[in-house]
Parts: sequence; C-alpha cells; structure tokens
Amino acid sequence: MKLIVAYIQPHALNEVKQELYKAEVYKLSITNAMGCGQQKGYTEHYRGVEMEVNLLKKVRIEIAVNDNFVKPTVDAVIRGARSGEIGDGKIFILPIEECIRIRTGETGPAAIG
Repeated sequence: MKLIVAYIQPHALNEVKQELYKAEVYKLSITNAMGCGQQKGYTEHYRGVEMEVNLLKKVRIEIAVNDNFVKPTVDAVIRGARSGEIGDGKIFILPIEECIRIRTGETGPAAIG
C-alpha cells in the first residue's frame, strides 16, 4: 500500500482528474496549498510598493492505492499535469503502514478498495 502525494498547478486539476478516472482511480483527496520551487515567484506592485510573491498557488492531491495501482496512478497524474514548463509539480510516493476502513473494520489492502 502506498500514499501518492502530488503537487500540481491548479489549472491542471481537471485534466489530472480525468486521467485518473481513465486509469480507474476514483478515490482521492484534494487540498489547496501554497509553495515555491524553481519558479521562485514573481514581483507585483501594490499602491506603488514593489512586493515579491514567492508562494504560489498549488493543488495537493493525496491518493492511497494498493501496490498494483502505483504505476498507473503516477502515469495518470503525469499525463494530466505535464506541460513541460517549470512548475508542473512533484509526486511523492510514501509507504502506508496500515489502513482501516472505519465503517466495516476492514484492514490492509481491502480497506483501500
């Protein structure tokens, strides 16, 4: 069992979701996030004052999958989010020690679904 965490551009979210659905990955959590990397941000002028904005809007997607779904899930996120430009995002794959479905008490891979 793995937890896939992806940070992507907000405008790529719909495309990523469509690619995940094509890969038969339907369960995910989405959170708005802010961060910076190689993009470094940009400069704005507000009331004559120059301001550096280095925390940019991102979307964080979390998907818990069984081991056989890791590659199709990662490939789907890449297909949906890749533009070839700096700032497309990052994907992290973490091990899940245990999963418990609260409603039924199922544990392990059966609980992820």
